[in-house]
Amino acid sequence: MADIIQLLPDHVANQIAAGEVVQRPASVVKELLENAIDAKATTIKLVIKDAGKTLVQVIDNGMGMSTTDARLSFERHATSKIRAAEDLFKLHTKGFRGEALASIAAIAHVELKTKTEDLEIGTEISIEGSEVTSQEAVVVTTGTTISVKNLFYNIPARRNFLKSNSVETRHIIDEFHRVALAHPQIEFIMLNNGAPVFNLPSSNIRQRIVNIFGAKTNEKLVPVSEETDIVKVDGFVVKPQFAKKSRGEQFFFVNDRYIKSHYLHHAILSAFDGLIKEGAHPGYFLFLEVDTKSIDINIHPTKTEIKFDDEHSIYAMLRATVKHSLGQFSIAPVLDFKKDSDLDTPYEYDKKSPVAPTIEVDRNFNPFERETKFSGSKFSIQQDNPSKGYVSRQANSATNTSWEAMYVGLKNEESQLDVASIEFESEELTGSFFEAESNAPSDITFQLQNKYIISPIKSGLMVIHQNLAHQRVLYESLLKNITVKEAISQQLLFPLQLQFSTLDIELIKNIQEQLEHTGFGFSVFGKEEVEISGIPVSVKESEIKNVLEQLISDIKNELPEAGFSQNDLLVKSLAKSLAVKTGTALTLEEQEHLIHQLFACKEPTISPTNKPVLMTLDVSDLDKKFK
Repeated sequence: MADIIQLLPDHVANQIAAGEVVQRPASVVKELLENAIDAKATTIKLVIKDAGKTLVQVIDNGMGMSTTDARLSFERHATSKIRAAEDLFKLHTKGFRGEALASIAAIAHVELKTKTEDLEIGTEISIEGSEVTSQEAVVVTTGTTISVKNLFYNIPARRNFLKSNSVETRHIIDEFHRVALAHPQIEFIMLNNGAPVFNLPSSNIRQRIVNIFGAKTNEKLVPVSEETDIVKVDGFVVKPQFAKKSRGEQFFFVNDRYIKSHYLHHAILSAFDGLIKEGAHPGYFLFLEVDTKSIDINIHPTKTEIKFDDEHSIYAMLRATVKHSLGQFSIAPVLDFKKDSDLDTPYEYDKKSPVAPTIEVDRNFNPFERETKFSGSKFSIQQDNPSKGYVSRQANSATNTSWEAMYVGLKNEESQLDVASIEFESEELTGSFFEAESNAPSDITFQLQNKYIISPIKSGLMVIHQNLAHQRVLYESLLKNITVKEAISQQLLFPLQLQFSTLDIELIKNIQEQLEHTGFGFSVFGKEEVEISGIPVSVKESEIKNVLEQLISDIKNELPEAGFSQNDLLVKSLAKSLAVKTGTALTLEEQEHLIHQLFACKEPTISPTNKPVLMTLDVSDLDKKFK
């Protein structure tokens, strides 16, 4: 039998490695930014075009590389970070596997310009598909500039799996946020298709958070700080009243490296237990510093997961630290009474001392020496003893007579009063929205556990999921409004002013036309603020903030470029936010109305997310249970 096992060519091995290292343009951004940080750069500039598909360029003023190092950096397993296996457990740098540049060069056109401070001439290297096409000396400034062009040009299948430009751009911005937050002492600049997106000067952690997420973020932050032998915790958590319906602004950093940890995230949730509503997600920016020997960061290709030696202790410490900060800074809601300006001390009396009032008492006054005869509303006053100030009141005889005349014959009338002849005023008749029918709603439907609506049918019972049913009703109604452009808007007497990040404002602008077709009205767009003048008729004013936050979150996860797919996603998100929630009690009329609306839909049996809305239970199935 012939030998069938053979070594893979280097360019094929590099492409396989690229599958782990480079999943999308954001992966390239992450690797290049981390290399710039490891080069001790103080200013890093990121330039992208067409969501990184055409160009990803990183310019830094770091230490640069010599000609030999520049050439070796594109070889597999070439790194300056480690020398022995033991170094893997005491890492203080970012990239250390030595596959990033080799993997990127295997699937793109790469151009590198670099120079160290002690050299007068730098080096320029061009690589296409792992093959060096040119290498020459050039005049450049100290530092490194690396340009990655035409990503996945030689792997069309991988390029076809990339999402739309807006989605890929948001992934790049997410990676940019994570790197910029971990290193506030470094100045970061980002350009997208020639337009500036971020200009983050060197600052502290709090100012870096504010620069990225907007000025309004400053008032939402609660500082967190604790140091023990196991872990040192610093950073901020967002006040409970600003918790969002969607997950966002949740960042964990371990030794200045962004990580994802569901276990530590649960510690934060438990610290916020009782302070936020069910379904809300707290925001946090937490920096953990631990001994490098107590963690293993080489367990995941993207290095976003870390294994701790003592997870339970870190969990308990993190939970206690966050709870302590929330209590220390009096995050619990308090009553804020408005001060009445009438109670303020006048300016001219501000520095005067108060004077006790004088009380005058007539010690000779005797109420028993006074004779008062009330005989009506009119009386005459005659002073008996002016020296003592006493007066006596004598009834007016004419008035007295008129009062007594009013009661003449009343006694006889009361004795002859016939109770049976008394007529009472009839109650006021009012109309009803729901006319009485022979077949009352109580005979048709009832609600089970505030979740399902049960309705009898000829063959047995029908069980309807109220939340999914309402989603289907709203979905078809909103989709019709967007398509026909005939939505009804409820104008607000006082426009709502809502704060969002700069990127979220741009996202709302991109879908402004579709939102207006569903009933929203926008009057002013600011850099970090939007003013809403109209809302859909079916939406409460208090729910607008949550509805838009959920919509932004859904769009960030997956947003098609345009057309029906974009409208479909937008309508699905709105229907999910506005639908009646599980656990909501419905009146009999509301249950029946929902059923009528559901069966007026084109697809009443399936929700917008392709889940079953209803099920039927035949009488024969019930009969089998009793055999």
